Amino acid sequence: MARYRGPRARICRRLEFPVFESEKFSSIRKNYPPGQHGQSRRRKLSNYGVQLREKQRIKYLYGILEKQFRNYFKKANNKMGATGDNLLISLESRLDNTIYRLGLANTRSAARQLVSHKHFLVNNKVVNIPSYNLSDGDIIEVRSKSRKNDIFLNSMRRIKSDNPMPWLTLDKSKLRGTFDKSPTRDEILEPLNEQLVVELYSK
Repeated sequence: MARYRGPRARICRRLEFPVFESEKFSSIRKNYPPGQHGQSRRRKLSNYGVQLREKQRIKYLYGILEKQFRNYFKKANNKMGATGDNLLISLESRLDNTIYRLGLANTRSAARQLVSHKHFLVNNKVVNIPSYNLSDGDIIEVRSKSRKNDIFLNSMRRIKSDNPMPWLTLDKSKLRGTFDKSPTRDEILEPLNEQLVVELYSK
């Protein structure tokens, strides 16, 4: 499974955005970019630079690589409705992201690893594809063999709500979540400007 393996703190500083969920990266606040030339005068980004940075923010936040991101954009562009909204809704509907949203994993990267190791069922079938796209009413649950795993036991102690997101429902006692419906753009709270990505790919 292809994924980004490089330095994370540097990416957060370069993009000026906490694209990784780990607290030590999201708390970084320095007014100059990473690297040996970082403290030299910072140039103002061009329109293209602003658009590219926003694309990189979304790409790293959801943990996908360039080719896969472009495919998501093409599919979003072919659907009815606003392309930017369709793009974010598709990314939010991924299995790994949903497991993270339910609170069954601390980070999206941890969720990807758990899915790859076959810890989850979707509608009573084992799914080990992190990018699996969920549909309305799909049920995600931890396999019976994995329910005593400390990762999930600790997750349930940490979670306080049975409705972690407006489009999800969680049954803590059964380690089971339901993808009730696809989210709307207003329900996705990350401060992202997906319209910049649409402008970037429209050139």
